[in-house]
Amino acid sequence: MSDIPPQPLTGKALLQKVEALGHLPRRETAKRCGYVTMTKTNKLRVNLNEFYDAVLAAKGLSLSPSSSRDKRGREPTFRVSVHKNGQLIIGSAYTEKMNLKPGDEFEIQLGYKHIHLKQVLNGQVVEESTPSKEASPKATRGRRKKTAGA
Repeated sequence: MSDIPPQPLTGKALLQKVEALGHLPRRETAKRCGYVTMTKTNKLRVNLNEFYDAVLAAKGLSLSPSSSRDKRGREPTFRVSVHKNGQLIIGSAYTEKMNLKPGDEFEIQLGYKHIHLKQVLNGQVVEESTPSKEASPKATRGRRKKTAGA
C-alpha cells in the first residue's frame, strides 16, 4: 500500500510514472498512480476508466463531448422527412426561430418539388418582403445619346 500515492497523479507526473512502470500490467500501473478506491469490504478497486481519462487528458486529448453547446437538445438541421402517416412535422426549433405562436395560420402552395408556406395575417397572405435592388444607371462610354427634344 505504501507505493500508492494518497491522491491520483495527473499531468506530467502521471505520464512520467506511466512510462517508468511500462513493464507492469495496466491494472498495477493504474493502482500505483493512485487510481484506486476502497470498497465496503475493504478491498482495493482499480479505476481503469478514470486512469485512462487522466492519461488522455495529460496527453492533451479528451473523449468527453465539447462543452460549447448549451445542452438544450439537438440543433435544427433544416431537414425533415415524411412520417409513416404521411405527415411532415416542422418542430418547435423552427417555429421559435420564426417567432410563431399557436394559432398562426399559413397558406400552403405546392410547387414541382417544393412547398411554400405563406403566413396569413388578418385574412391576407403576407408576401415576402425581399430587398429590392434599385436599378443603378449604367455607365455610358463616350458620348451620350441625343434624345428628341433635347
